[in-house]
Amino acid sequence: MASESGSGQEGSRVDRKLVVAVEDESLRDHLSRLVDPEVLRLEVVDAGVDPLQAPPDQVADLLIVRRTSVRPQDLRDVDSYASKEDNPGLVVLTEDADEQDRAHLLSAGALGVIEASEGGQELGEAVAALAGAEGGAPRDPLAGREDSEPRLVDFLSRSPRMRRFLDLVQRVIDTDSSLMITGETGVGKERLAQAIHNDGPRRDGPFVAVNCGAIPEALLESELFGHEEGAFTGASRRKKGRFELAEGGTIFLDEIGEMPLHLQVNLLSVLQRRRVQRVGADSSIPVDVRVMAATHRDMQAEVRTGRFREDLYYRLNVVTLEIPPLRERPEDIPELVGSFIRHFRVSLGRPQVDSIEEDALDALLSHAWPGNVRQLQNAIEHAIVLCRGTRIGLEDLPDSVTETPELEGPPPGSGHGGFTAEVETWTDRPLREARRAFDDEFERAYLDALLRRTAGRVGRTAELAGITPRSLYDKMKRHGLDKDDYRP
Repeated sequence: MASESGSGQEGSRVDRKLVVAVEDESLRDHLSRLVDPEVLRLEVVDAGVDPLQAPPDQVADLLIVRRTSVRPQDLRDVDSYASKEDNPGLVVLTEDADEQDRAHLLSAGALGVIEASEGGQELGEAVAALAGAEGGAPRDPLAGREDSEPRLVDFLSRSPRMRRFLDLVQRVIDTDSSLMITGETGVGKERLAQAIHNDGPRRDGPFVAVNCGAIPEALLESELFGHEEGAFTGASRRKKGRFELAEGGTIFLDEIGEMPLHLQVNLLSVLQRRRVQRVGADSSIPVDVRVMAATHRDMQAEVRTGRFREDLYYRLNVVTLEIPPLRERPEDIPELVGSFIRHFRVSLGRPQVDSIEEDALDALLSHAWPGNVRQLQNAIEHAIVLCRGTRIGLEDLPDSVTETPELEGPPPGSGHGGFTAEVETWTDRPLREARRAFDDEFERAYLDALLRRTAGRVGRTAELAGITPRSLYDKMKRHGLDKDDYRP
């Protein structure tokens, strides 16, 4: 195996070794110019050696091959390669991979699939991020699993909007400023907070998460700030609060919009003074923590209505990170599907399920995903459990994904509140685009009809729709529906 340095800085410290197996010299030189030699060292696999059958030295963290180096008839070589724990992580460079091929490669165990034609900066950043993944293990987009510590590499995306979002995230990682993470239910707000912590300077400290909406109001103050022995009935011993437990690390306040007003005052004091006072204590204790908060609520609206303190909002909201919903970045669905298949075929003991049929992937690409990544994760787990063959088929997916509900009454395109497009116009679009637009228009028409039926009563509308009022508000906001417009 011949070796080459990205820029000739042979004496610099290198934390990771990047092994590149490509055919043409120009791409080798191109990668050498893109990666930082202070972090990654490039080596080239000898020409004529099949890197998947004869992997490079095990000191390497990453192996990069062209798609043409993987047998087109099946992906068993990728699966066999990735199943060996000692092998470096595998990245496939492709010139023009379709969505199904990307899902297949990730399902088989590839660490990443990168378009070789992408701009230099994007290609270099993707390679560096994948090389920095812990142990070269396949990306696992699942959150909150004991065997999965989220990293920013899990969020690598083909979506321009998501890439702009991740660029903002990268710029705030190394600061100690408070962050407000927003987004719809299921987009992965806590997972992003964990990834920022794990990739930031506080990674060696604890990450402590508190769901402010799940803890009873009477206990929340003690949970956050701790209490002294005898502070209240049942306080038989001194207890440290979550802020003290997060010392030197990060505290993540999920559903911050649910925090009662009287505790918002205490939290504001902690953020201003960087000191916490236990319930029943006479003095305060200094704390060194980074604070991240998350919510799916419109916090500016909460401030306007007086349900959330304005001064606390600005203390928490130094930088807002709004995670784009999955329906606005469908380019990421094939990679997510592939990674979920890889995870569940192992965790559920279903190794025979190695990929997904084209019509099933089309259905996933066409769905609106109101539950976002979490809903997609559940759909793949459902399919893996039910799959009888080696590939997930349309029949294995949940009915909620594959079936489009029908409206009672006039057909789409007729009557007030119906679809704005005539049937003929749907045939001018690709199937997945038409189905996605259909789902969006159906949802809007359905909610419009229910709101008219209930005269804008949100609680009754949510009950009829079988969703929570909070979810209904989110959908109404997305579709530009206002309850006041339906009142008599």
